[in-house]
Amino acid sequence: MAASSSNPLHDVSAALTGLVAGVGASVVSIGTGRKRSSGFVWRSGLVVTADEALPDDDTFTVTLAGGETTEAKLVGRDSSTDIAVLRLDGGASEPISLVSPPASAGALAVAVGAAEGTPTAALGMVARATGAWRSMRGGEIDARIDLDMRLPPSAEGGLAVDADGQAIGMVVFGPRRRVLVIPAATIERVAAKLETHGRVPRAYIGVGLQPVAVSGGDGRGVMVMNLDPDGPGARAGLHQGDTIVAWNGEPVRHVRSMLRSLGPDSVGETVTLGLRRGGEAKDVTVTIGERPAD
Repeated sequence: MAASSSNPLHDVSAALTGLVAGVGASVVSIGTGRKRSSGFVWRSGLVVTADEALPDDDTFTVTLAGGETTEAKLVGRDSSTDIAVLRLDGGASEPISLVSPPASAGALAVAVGAAEGTPTAALGMVARATGAWRSMRGGEIDARIDLDMRLPPSAEGGLAVDADGQAIGMVVFGPRRRVLVIPAATIERVAAKLETHGRVPRAYIGVGLQPVAVSGGDGRGVMVMNLDPDGPGARAGLHQGDTIVAWNGEPVRHVRSMLRSLGPDSVGETVTLGLRRGGEAKDVTVTIGERPAD
């Protein structure tokens, strides 16, 4: 039976087909030995993909939309936000424009990947949409968007697209293979740093911490359990056994509140830590350093 122009399912199908074709021109397939993943052209000659999907190599084979194959070299990668940037050695492909519309649970979403130059697609919906969060590796993600869909492994690093056909971020696997979106704002911020510097600086003061109860104040703090002898904390005069109770005058109640203060933009800043040492109050001034490369 011929499809009717008034058939709403046909209209939805046609809209999805057009959506995938539209963004698929910017999606690429990345070959790494036996493993395949996806990526997308972020800027002219530059591809963004999922860091987790890449092995520890410097050169990769990329298949552009239409089947043309070229090599790409690693520009930089950031495991904390799961973003990597590659530079294409040749070929031409249209960069995609990323947008940051508000996401809502229940909204339709399409994951667009690629397999040897051919677009692949998975349909689902937004299962959860919340504000900014910090990944298990300490990366600052501008929005939490979980998708309810089955994503083939080869589509990791591809685009998450909303019902308006707008690319809102990159699809990656989270814990227990949940499908997450690294949103456009995070990609633009991190990929720009990777393009310029090849890495994202990680702030640290060189201490291992544990929450403890203290007398006075609000009864909470974090104790210095171990200390990097060459780190900023040791150079500033922190001692093992010190209990940190304040950061620039603000109470420190949990280890995570300290970590929130150690964003990449804090490298080089000077902060005052309020301590308890041997029952006495003391202030120590620390210049936040950059975590050495692993």
